[in-house]
Amino acid sequence: MTHIDLGELQGTLLLFGGPYSNLQATQALQQRAAQLHIDPANILCTGDAVAYCAQPNETLQCLRDWGVTLLMGNCEESLAWDANNCGCGFEAGSACDMLSDSWYRYASKTVQPQHKDWLRTLPRSIGFSFQNKTFAVVHGGVEKINQFIFQSTDEQLKLDQIKLAQVDGIVAGHCGLPFSQIIENRLWHNPGVIGMPANDGMQQVWYALWHPAGDKILIEHHSLEYNAAEAKRCMLEAGLNNGYTEALETGLWPSMDVLPDREKWQRGKKISETTLLF
Repeated sequence: MTHIDLGELQGTLLLFGGPYSNLQATQALQQRAAQLHIDPANILCTGDAVAYCAQPNETLQCLRDWGVTLLMGNCEESLAWDANNCGCGFEAGSACDMLSDSWYRYASKTVQPQHKDWLRTLPRSIGFSFQNKTFAVVHGGVEKINQFIFQSTDEQLKLDQIKLAQVDGIVAGHCGLPFSQIIENRLWHNPGVIGMPANDGMQQVWYALWHPAGDKILIEHHSLEYNAAEAKRCMLEAGLNNGYTEALETGLWPSMDVLPDREKWQRGKKISETTLLF
């Protein structure tokens, strides 16, 4: 499926990315959504449901049973069609590339056929309207599923992407770090990921809430606590003893090959919960 349009959404939205086979974090977010009384129809995931952690089938089943809208990320694309790598866009031979090899081989042989069949049905882009504004959900960029776009990425590039999609704002994933920017009255929003910490030295992970606020949107970036020790134990039990295993505990990524200089300098600096009115 190339694209789906969810139409006009009302009430509070919950946005997140990168469950990354982290069942404990996924269940923690599901519990948070229930506490906030947010219907699954108002919950969107920017993709990469399967990646670094040890429970891909359980995480996929949790998402399917939950009934949230899941976008196809590069990991879903690669697993669905049995590619020989995750398609993350890492430079060949880089630390990120080599670290991804073990978890991708594990996931590729572990994910059940019925889940791979389902992954092939996922949309590559999602459209919706909210507060009389139009949005497109993409994984990396509008034209490239594994394009890395960070907070420090050139604003003109982001604006060009938004204009290309012909919307008021883009919701994206892939880079693994939460941020929101208003550029010439347009929005670029990344809710962050729940499967791995944000390289800030903390175990917490990230999601976002969008609330109606008059004729505007109040965007909140929130941290989420979950049982990281159990997620790490599952990884060790599965034989996934690598830098990502330690990252669940330390909150620091094992490699920063993909990061621009600004994001590299922010390593280990605690991220604060923020709000933005759009």
